[in-house]
Amino acid sequence: MTERCWWPGEDPQYLAYHDEEWGVPIHDDRLLFEFLCLEGQQAGLSWITILKKREHYRKCFKNFEIDKVARLTDSTIEKLLLDTGLVRNRLKLYSIRGNALATKQVQKDEGSLDAYLWSFVDGKTIDGKRRSAREVPASTAESDAMSKDLKKRGFKFVGSTICYAFMQAAGMVNDHTGNCFRYREVKNLQ
Repeated sequence: MTERCWWPGEDPQYLAYHDEEWGVPIHDDRLLFEFLCLEGQQAGLSWITILKKREHYRKCFKNFEIDKVARLTDSTIEKLLLDTGLVRNRLKLYSIRGNALATKQVQKDEGSLDAYLWSFVDGKTIDGKRRSAREVPASTAESDAMSKDLKKRGFKFVGSTICYAFMQAAGMVNDHTGNCFRYREVKNLQ
């Protein structure tokens, strides 16, 4: 039997996310933007809720292509508020466009979203070396710094806990527990 982290349970979609995506280092601006936005949509909810809606978010938000999302109109977002396939929270849905606009400025100022976000971990994955779920923090000094700077740049739904979840998902930190088969696989990707 394959040993995994504790959190994906038995849901096939959650297992696939854990086994194939979570913790794999991402350096593509579009995908980083998608992950950051979806982590923000999760605020107050479980990740599985957003994961099950992810394909619909991609459809409604132009596959998270930053320039296209930045051009979404208020009218379009208002229509999306009626879409039961999304989390129908006005602030959350408008934050996706706002974060696209902030991302465009980051790209202008820093060269890329990738360079900017990975600067909070000095460009390399932090090895969490977690032995159990109890050792995995909700936030760190790095996620605190990322959150503070993202907020200063106009991003929304980027509290420190959201930033840490993003960092885990985007491979900025390897928080697969030591018993998980993915821990060594992800470590070898670094």
